[in-house]
Amino acid sequence: MSTDPLIAATEHPAANGLSADDILGLGAVDLSAAIHARRVSCVEVMTVYLDQIDRLNPIVNAIVALRDRADLLAAAEERDVQAARGDFLGPLHGFPQAVKDIDAVKGLPFTQGSPIFRDRIAAADSIMVKRLRRAGAIFIGRTNMPEFGLGSQTFNPVYGATRNAYDPSKTSGGSSGGAAVAVALHMQPVADGSDHAGSLRNPPAFNNLFGLRTAYGRIPIETKDAFTAGLGVAGAIGRSPADLGLMLSVQAGYDARVPYSNTQDPGIFAEDLKRDFTGARIAWFDDLGGYLPFEPGVLDLDRSALPAFEALGAKVEWDRPRFDMGKVWRDWLTLRAWMTASNLRPLYDEPDYRALLKPEAVWEVERGLALSADQVTAAQEGRTAWYEAVRRFQERYDFLLMPSTQVFPFAVEEHWPKTVGGRAMDTYHRWMEVTIPVTMSGLPALNVPVGFDPAGRPSGIQIVGPNNGERACLQLGAAYDAETRWVTRRRPALLDPS
Repeated sequence: MSTDPLIAATEHPAANGLSADDILGLGAVDLSAAIHARRVSCVEVMTVYLDQIDRLNPIVNAIVALRDRADLLAAAEERDVQAARGDFLGPLHGFPQAVKDIDAVKGLPFTQGSPIFRDRIAAADSIMVKRLRRAGAIFIGRTNMPEFGLGSQTFNPVYGATRNAYDPSKTSGGSSGGAAVAVALHMQPVADGSDHAGSLRNPPAFNNLFGLRTAYGRIPIETKDAFTAGLGVAGAIGRSPADLGLMLSVQAGYDARVPYSNTQDPGIFAEDLKRDFTGARIAWFDDLGGYLPFEPGVLDLDRSALPAFEALGAKVEWDRPRFDMGKVWRDWLTLRAWMTASNLRPLYDEPDYRALLKPEAVWEVERGLALSADQVTAAQEGRTAWYEAVRRFQERYDFLLMPSTQVFPFAVEEHWPKTVGGRAMDTYHRWMEVTIPVTMSGLPALNVPVGFDPAGRPSGIQIVGPNNGERACLQLGAAYDAETRWVTRRRPALLDPS
């Protein structure tokens, strides 16, 4: 034990005798409370999490670019010294945090899954990362993702593939696949992520977790164009809606560099989520009137969750906006290609770099470069028309429910499903089309787990709220979680060593 009385004061055993399993079992809210009450030290927390990573990460490859243990323990000891002075930085004080490799963390590798940036080290924090750091998080490494976040299957030529927490022979989903698996296997308490086409909905669905796609502007993201509403947003993945609320209370908030960022006080997300849903009206979209194909069994499992909402006193009805869903998809394809081409063209224009881009990235860029201004404008107008149709539809309903994915987790070696429900997929992301209506609307959506099929494969559905209605989504998710308890009822077998 240290002879320095301040440091020695932090090197106490947990007052309540918390074991390593106890610490790992704490959600983010309870872990934050335990650290702030000094029932457990930050060094203890860091030690048990690093031990868990050493044990399980080699199996699933969720956390990459892991920092040196000695450096991380020194950082945790510094947090304990601060705690002994009563100087807590914020709700994430002492949290081991691996950030998705799509965001810059000063001093850490920043590859975005691309061999082009294999050796790049971030020179500064992103807006969100700076907030996590200010709230007391200790950055332990990165969570794995597909190259440039393209595709809902986490593999790349820099770090390899991330495997499912429940069945390592299957995919983790993506692009926030590493984040989801790290949380599911208790290698970090809560994770950040991002979502363009389901990246905070599909991985949680595939790993029996909660994942929140926020409304546009809720979490400010610096971009080259500050005035065009993008399709990608940041959010979080956790084992409960309350854990997501704690994370969002740190991530969210206005930033002058992002003129459309939301000015609402983010502290509301960390408040109690209890709410009475008696009489709430909920629309269940199902397969959009037969428009979307599904792998057999997915919709049956998803529908099995509906009685839990009715048990809360809500009324669930099958309904959907009457709109050309094929047009929503085509408009999204145009905007996706345009935005991807804008971001990746400098790499595409350099032949040596172009050769290192995966085929899907090249395909997106070439489609984007072939677009006219009129085509992009028409797609933007189509997106607005879809938002207006959903806005009017929401005048009759408090929430919308949709499946989060059209398939169960598939083989980790398969880059993407070529057929779904007997229907050929004509693009590398068509099998995730069920997430696109939400993306194009800009509305917030919370994936909630719905259980497992007879083969042990998990699935999830999206709770879609009104614009800027993240708290409402979390409230309904919390009530649903209290009714179903899927995360605690069905732990990954890897958590329980034989």
